[in-house]
Amino acid sequence: MLTYVFSDDRDPLYEQIYNFIKTDIMNGTLKPGEKLPSKRTFAEHNGISTITVQSAYDQLISEGYVQSVPRKGYFVADIVVPHGMRHVTEKARKEKNEADAEENFINLSDSSPDETFFPFTVWAKLLRSNLSMRQPDLMKTPPTGGVEELREAIASHLGSFRGMDVDKDSIVVGAGTEYLYGLITQLLGRGMVYGIENPGYMKLPRIYKSMGVSYRYIDMDEMGISPDGLDKAGADIAHISPNHHFPTGITMPVTRRLEVLDWVTGGNRYVIEDDYDSEFRANGKPVPTMYSMDAGQNVIYMNTFSRSLSSTIRISYMVLPEKLMERFRKELSFYSSTVSTFEQYTLAEFISRGYFEKHINRMRLHYLRSRKAALSELAKSDLAGKYRIKENDTGLHFLLELKTKKSDEDIKERLKERGIKIRSLSDYYHDKAKAPGHFFLINYSALKESIIDKICNCLAESIKD
Repeated sequence: MLTYVFSDDRDPLYEQIYNFIKTDIMNGTLKPGEKLPSKRTFAEHNGISTITVQSAYDQLISEGYVQSVPRKGYFVADIVVPHGMRHVTEKARKEKNEADAEENFINLSDSSPDETFFPFTVWAKLLRSNLSMRQPDLMKTPPTGGVEELREAIASHLGSFRGMDVDKDSIVVGAGTEYLYGLITQLLGRGMVYGIENPGYMKLPRIYKSMGVSYRYIDMDEMGISPDGLDKAGADIAHISPNHHFPTGITMPVTRRLEVLDWVTGGNRYVIEDDYDSEFRANGKPVPTMYSMDAGQNVIYMNTFSRSLSSTIRISYMVLPEKLMERFRKELSFYSSTVSTFEQYTLAEFISRGYFEKHINRMRLHYLRSRKAALSELAKSDLAGKYRIKENDTGLHFLLELKTKKSDEDIKERLKERGIKIRSLSDYYHDKAKAPGHFFLINYSALKESIIDKICNCLAESIKD
């Protein structure tokens, strides 16, 4: 008898049955010609309705995995599954089971914003307003760089919040920074060498590799990436996050910024400035951007709404220097906009009416409370005296250094056994041998205060002999 474990928070029940049986057929658990239980028997055994089983069987029959024989029942079709495909199917099923098991893990390195604070009511109101008042505009194909209203709103926001004098016509809106990276590599040419921070964002080298461009890892010092490092690597492009480096938290001081700007001046060099979480500075004003300091027009500024609003809002933007914007219009303006007009007009009004600023202020206070709660619980826990915090009052995470002789991998495995997923600083190094040990990322953006005590206890247990 087929027995499966169903989940209420996964796919619809009939789809789960369909996927379970299909996987068992593909990996050989159910053999060709084998009879399946009747709808009624299957339903009673698993405590579900016969209609649900019928829907699953019908889908399997329509795709050829199962045959229905009148007066006899349902049988596995005579399918010859290639051995290699069977191996892939078994591996995929195992990976899916592992992924499902980790869904309930506490992920201390998840950088997603706390989406329980998303302003659904305001967003819905603005969306309805646009659906009612902007029907002709919503049906027009937007320009490559995005609708004018959104670019105006972004330019105004950058002026008031970041002190940047930006022309709306220098802004390009796209569906996520990864898409914009692709435009940049086409714009600058695939013959350029990109210098990326080491340690740094793990996805970036994979993105550049997939685009067929050359990249080099540039080791960082206490002030960030250096011109000497860029020169030694033969880099033409410096891809950096000077306001708040991920994952070390370093803010590049003005002396180093000027050195990098001097390096980029002259010749065919550029800086890609990723300002991904500049809104969340706990104290003082945000550090001025390199774009606003650049007199030579060699800095490409990038930011995203995925960190400030929601990870599911795939809207990012870049501000191009004038000479690159001219090239963009000549060479890449044939591309269609990758963000729907519905989202663009809604976001434009969300920013221009002041809702975005209110949301940022609200989230900044929330994250500040979350950080204070985490630091307070750590100080009171059994970890007291066995750790050190490294942070710079910016962003949504800090580094926790544990005083222990255990390896990073041992600590991560011990925490995983307790239902906690965490990344070490060494995970973000190209060469882990160069990484300082015992540093771990603690992201508090979606950390619930009710579980901080449990996390502290588990961290303390993980370093015990």
